[in-house]
Amino acid sequence: MDRQKALGIIDKYLVSEHLIKHSYAVESVMRALAKKYEPEKEELWAMTGLMHDLDADIIDYREHPELHGKKTVELLKEEGFGTEEMYHSICAHNEDTGVKIESKMDRAIYAADPITGFITAITLVYPDKKIASVKVKSITKRMDELRFAAGANRDAMRSIEQLGMNFNDFAELSLKAMQEIAEDLGL
Repeated sequence: MDRQKALGIIDKYLVSEHLIKHSYAVESVMRALAKKYEPEKEELWAMTGLMHDLDADIIDYREHPELHGKKTVELLKEEGFGTEEMYHSICAHNEDTGVKIESKMDRAIYAADPITGFITAITLVYPDKKIASVKVKSITKRMDELRFAAGANRDAMRSIEQLGMNFNDFAELSLKAMQEIAEDLGL
């Protein structure tokens, strides 16, 4: 998988800066998870994370939630990018598509997607707004504060445990992955 080609596709379809940064964050977490679960598929996992929300500036998710993911797959096929395994995981990350989680990569992206936004929200309440300041304990503590980042799907984040990883380890892995690209995230 060619990351440069992927970035060109991202530039073509995503205009919202926060969505672009979110895509980078999910890519970084998926890369870290791939190293643990399927190192031979690291690029596939990472590119799946990068491309998973490609349709987010195109469709109205509130009006047509069932299209989110499916439209991304349509765009990727038009661009000649991706694999059937990637397409399945992209659709499976959105429960509204009806596509079931079947593989490790499906499970990983389902959990990685919301944790990146959750960690970003935590970062932004820190006085310095720097991800380097965030601690794993802050992530685990905020999980129980249901009013904090209320839209973050905590069940999806905790579903990583179905891959045999406890949530604290997932929070640490995700935080480290995002800290490694802090400059790209503007955090």
